[in-house]
Amino acid sequence: MNRIHGKRVVVLGGAGFLGSHLCERLLADGASEVISLDNFITGDERNLAGLRMNKRFMSLHHDITEPFSFSGPVDYVFNMASPASPIDCARLPIETLRVGALGTENGLRLAHQKDAVFLQASASELCGESNPIGPRSCYDEAKRYGEALVAAYRRAHGVRTRIVRIFNTYGPRMRLNDGRAVPAFLGQALRGEDFIIFGDGSQTRSFCYVSDLLDGLVRLAMSEVEEPINLGNPRETTLLQFAEAMREAMGGQRRISIKPLLGDEPNQRQPDISRARKLLGWEPRVRLEDGLRETLTYFRSVAEHPAPVHPPHGPPASPSPVA
Repeated sequence: MNRIHGKRVVVLGGAGFLGSHLCERLLADGASEVISLDNFITGDERNLAGLRMNKRFMSLHHDITEPFSFSGPVDYVFNMASPASPIDCARLPIETLRVGALGTENGLRLAHQKDAVFLQASASELCGESNPIGPRSCYDEAKRYGEALVAAYRRAHGVRTRIVRIFNTYGPRMRLNDGRAVPAFLGQALRGEDFIIFGDGSQTRSFCYVSDLLDGLVRLAMSEVEEPINLGNPRETTLLQFAEAMREAMGGQRRISIKPLLGDEPNQRQPDISRARKLLGWEPRVRLEDGLRETLTYFRSVAEHPAPVHPPHGPPASPSPVA
């Protein structure tokens, strides 16, 4: 049974890479209304262009670290809001911490008021060791605090909460310059540049296509699973292997350039999705080769019409938007 059908859903960070795809998925699943809240500091209004004519969709320009409320029922709140790429977190460390703390709590307050299910998008970094004062710590610690806050609202107020730890996900609408592996390599390929590897290339990543991740998010939201659950592709690939595959896909003419490791980049990312398989009946299905083909098609179109450095902002919503 599709329990999204006929439901009213709020997506925090709905103009981002994952958030915009989620809005589309929820509408396709028959949600009665999907409301996106985004301040567009990392999201892009153009990600929502295909939804503008949909009468069941509303986009509000609002910073969720400021209070917000809605009239009428709300059935689900998906918190996808946060700068996520290394470049964004380096540029916006305080904003990243604030949205993880204040933004998450404002979303939880809404879920508490409306007796809605609250789904928190957390991070794979919480599955391993992290440095609380390192260059990537603003993101890691914001997500760590967010998980603790979600658990506290569940225990103290009975909010129905879900927590997903998202591993490397890729697909259309990522930004070529966001510093992550897939857009970095594809951007280099499209520009005719060498493929750059930081360190010796032995760091591993697991690449999950966006449509697979969305299926897991919706299944989790509709489940009764309260403890954190991993979503990602367990197929592990070293960055050097990935660069070799990309070089071959582009005709084998590019070199691979080795440069010193930056910051505290993790050495391994491979999700244990055994609980997702058991509790949600979920596992990724899209092959890396097929997902990369779709993503490359998108990036080629973006290269022809590059985005501005700072996406255009629409008029800000009032501090407490009411819909």
